[in-house]
Amino acid sequence: MPKSIKIILKYIYKIFVNTLFKSLYGKVTINNSSEIKVKSLNKPNIKNKENKKYKIFIIRNGRICTDGVEQVAYISGNNLVEDISFTQIKGKLVSAKKNFVIYRGTPYFKKKYQGTVVSLAQGASGDNNYFHWMFDILPKIKMILSNYKINNIDYFYMPEIQPFQKKILSIFGFKKFNIINSKKNKHIQADKIIIPEHPWYVKNTIDEEVNNLPIWISKWLRKICLKNKKNNIKVEKVFIDRSESEYKRCQLINNDQIKKYLLKKGFKSIKVGKLDFLDQIALFNNAKFIIGPHGAAFTNLIFCKKNTKVIEIKPTNRPNNFKEISKAYNLMYKQIVTPPIKKNRKNGDIYLKPNQLSKLI
Repeated sequence: MPKSIKIILKYIYKIFVNTLFKSLYGKVTINNSSEIKVKSLNKPNIKNKENKKYKIFIIRNGRICTDGVEQVAYISGNNLVEDISFTQIKGKLVSAKKNFVIYRGTPYFKKKYQGTVVSLAQGASGDNNYFHWMFDILPKIKMILSNYKINNIDYFYMPEIQPFQKKILSIFGFKKFNIINSKKNKHIQADKIIIPEHPWYVKNTIDEEVNNLPIWISKWLRKICLKNKKNNIKVEKVFIDRSESEYKRCQLINNDQIKKYLLKKGFKSIKVGKLDFLDQIALFNNAKFIIGPHGAAFTNLIFCKKNTKVIEIKPTNRPNNFKEISKAYNLMYKQIVTPPIKKNRKNGDIYLKPNQLSKLI
């Protein structure tokens, strides 16, 4: 079949689907609804980066619709809740007027749930990314359970929980965690929907905002996790081998060469993502020197002791969030910034000459 015919058929199918679901569930518009209630989180130690109280939104008999990639729409009646709907396009937060439900309707069959649903959905970043799990999803749970008893919550709306996430939830004492899988149920309705404000990402791009994480998050994570720490892994010099990561950017394309060089310097190569969560805490808490490419494993810097040496190898286009975490916990942080690699490589990959490390070790 010619490509032009495929494009036409795809367009016709899209129009048919949009028309079908608009006829089933109605057209969604933006209009502030009196059905929305807003509460302020009155906890002095839980405030946003501007030292303001977080907001929690409550919708009665509302709906949630997500594309599962970048956007989440909260709907009361057939009105999009503008202040809380998560509208991200190509990695940047934009006006709710551009949310996909405005022009597509709610293009998934709806499933109804009785009771109270807390929404933790925020596009793909709320899935199994370790950094976003620790700095986005867990803080949202903390915010909600600072204001509501777990027994009064029937479901949490989010992607299916992975084994490592179940382990972390148990460590933090979050019990009775009934999930509505947002990947399989992209359009739901519930008697009561509770939505916490995102703890730090409210404008611009993630890469811009992530450099200004509220300090309460890492302090809270550190306090709980170090209470559960086990000293079963003691490695003084750690090289983070990121080759096992499912996220294929920020890969050292000469990883084996760097690993071989650092082994001679007394470092041990560790694939952090393969470790149990408690082992990751112990690894970073006991380490004296950590080297590795930019990636989620550096989230664990919040568990390091003061004066731990850290060298982050970072492409020019990645954020400085781990530099800021290092400052907050008085780590001896250094950074190697590498230029883009243009030849048939993914955006953000890294090439590093060993002698660039020799100047810093």
